[in-house]
Amino acid sequence: MTAHFSASRRAAWLLAVAAVVCLSCSEEAAAAAAATRRVEVKRHLKKLNKQAVKSIKSPDGDIIDCVHISKQPAFDHPFLKNHTIQMRPAFHPDGMLFDESKLASKKTLPSQSQLWHKNGRCPKNTIPIRRTKKDDLLRAISVENYGRKQHRSTPNPLSAEPDLLNENGHQHAIAYVEGDTYYGAKATINVWEPRIAQGNEFSLSQIWILGGSFGEDLNSIEAGWQVSPDLYGDDNTRLFTYWTSDSYQATGCYNLLCSGFIQVNSDIAMGATIYPISRFEGSQYDISILVWKDPTEGHWWMQFGNDQVLGYWPSFLFSYLAEGASMIEWGGEVVNSEAGGEHTSTAMGSGHFPGEGFRKSSYIRNIQIVDGSNILRNPTDVATFTEQPNCYDVQVGNGGHWGHYFYYGGPGRNSECP
Repeated sequence: MTAHFSASRRAAWLLAVAAVVCLSCSEEAAAAAAATRRVEVKRHLKKLNKQAVKSIKSPDGDIIDCVHISKQPAFDHPFLKNHTIQMRPAFHPDGMLFDESKLASKKTLPSQSQLWHKNGRCPKNTIPIRRTKKDDLLRAISVENYGRKQHRSTPNPLSAEPDLLNENGHQHAIAYVEGDTYYGAKATINVWEPRIAQGNEFSLSQIWILGGSFGEDLNSIEAGWQVSPDLYGDDNTRLFTYWTSDSYQATGCYNLLCSGFIQVNSDIAMGATIYPISRFEGSQYDISILVWKDPTEGHWWMQFGNDQVLGYWPSFLFSYLAEGASMIEWGGEVVNSEAGGEHTSTAMGSGHFPGEGFRKSSYIRNIQIVDGSNILRNPTDVATFTEQPNCYDVQVGNGGHWGHYFYYGGPGRNSECP
């Protein structure tokens, strides 16, 4: 009995010692991992945050660094080491079908309306870059993934069955055209500040310029506005761009968070807060975005507003888009991260359904495409798509100063969208 008791006590003691040793090992491993992450964060911050000629503190807490145009992140790309910056496009699309400045029924955002402008401007030969902070990187899944969309097995909503899309977590309400070769697109996008239910979700409104088979080789250029607490650390509505040449796997990023896009504009900061924003039954504000392919150099250029040419994506970044786009999409997207079949309450657009109309629902108007003659024209055969119209819907129209337009969006979870 005594021997048995002693053996039991000895076994328990050995187990306790082993637990202490394992705990110590775990703590050491965690400390080592934390130290490694700190080093990675510090190194990545140094890579992203280039030496500034001047820095401006924005009222929203952002710091905008004015970086010499030749020192911007684009030139970290090995193919751009000896690149001569093209300060302006060789060609601009012809065929503006309307004069934005004469639209008396609405208020259009002046192209310079970003919150940081209240405290200063960047000097000539510099570009404004939103400074990345340590907390921005710590919110990311990994330092390497910061500034990138998480890879989706179905990168385009039209390429999969609705059931698969619902599992994938992304919800859309879009208008689109396909069946031709497109060399750009334009739209005027109503600006809102949609409610975000969880920090790892986002809501955006944008233009997609797409090429490829919508599989692993998808090429995409995207531009618009978004609210993304995970990326920016707040609920502000911000101007953004994105690009990928391999279906969001290893290439591309938001804004200037990797090498690729070459900015030439000293007034507009990608990722910076847009103001003012639309209010329900109140004043409405919108931004105009044009993306087009330079027929001479082959680069894809972006313009914000009526006169602010921001810069370009060099043609070598892409495979399919090096020739032209096979599809254009306009509209909204949200991430639904809810588990167990429940739908997120993250809003799209204004958070109200299309049927409610102007000053209540969000719109995208004057949608146009750039054709093979480098002319902006109205699209034909515009189709729509949404996975769950009881959550987010889309409703097209045509006529007057708005040209081809549509209302879109919704509240997400509601009595008809559980």
